[in-house]
Amino acid sequence: MTRAARRSATLTRAEVVELFSRLRELNPKPTTELEYNTPFELLVAVTLSAQATDVGVNKATRRLFPVANTPAAILALGEEGLKNYIATIGLFNAKAKNVIATCRILIDEHGGDVPRSRAALEALPGVGRKTANVVMNTAFGEPTIAVDTHIFRVSNRTGLAPGKDVRAVEDRLVKVVPAEFMQDAHHWLILHGRYVCKARKPDCPQCVIRDLCRFKDKTLA
Repeated sequence: MTRAARRSATLTRAEVVELFSRLRELNPKPTTELEYNTPFELLVAVTLSAQATDVGVNKATRRLFPVANTPAAILALGEEGLKNYIATIGLFNAKAKNVIATCRILIDEHGGDVPRSRAALEALPGVGRKTANVVMNTAFGEPTIAVDTHIFRVSNRTGLAPGKDVRAVEDRLVKVVPAEFMQDAHHWLILHGRYVCKARKPDCPQCVIRDLCRFKDKTLA
């Protein structure tokens, strides 16, 4: 029996440490590709990013944020005014409605600030668990992992944290990712999925964790 055949379907703890050590060596200080300067700007950008690319969101917020980057300022724009800035983003009508409603809640219930707790974040219109995790991790330094399609794919392909749905993968990642990597694991995995472990044609020959990965359909070129 070959060594490859003897390997389990999931990575060992030593392999998990090695995986993140390599990703950290390539990118010691990973961060989101969404452009923001404040927790509120990040919250708006992440809300807008659902079913949209970071590139597309950044193009819109480069126009929006210099004009309105606080809850009060966006409320002053109004829903129709906000749509003028985000109309290039998918689902912009629903997103404008949610952002406006969120701004009202932030002013009425949180003094205009973005709350740090998961419960308060998830109570905001258009904010689900994934968005809350992104804000908690990126804006407030909490060791959360927001599982998007990239992280879901990488976690299942590599054997890092297999799961049938995003919550199962998130729960598994929380268990298997060592504490020293938790803060940045979210960004390392997203970037790896976005640029290397791509959905249609993963760039396995250029992958720094190829020898650890359990993906049986690795590409040769």
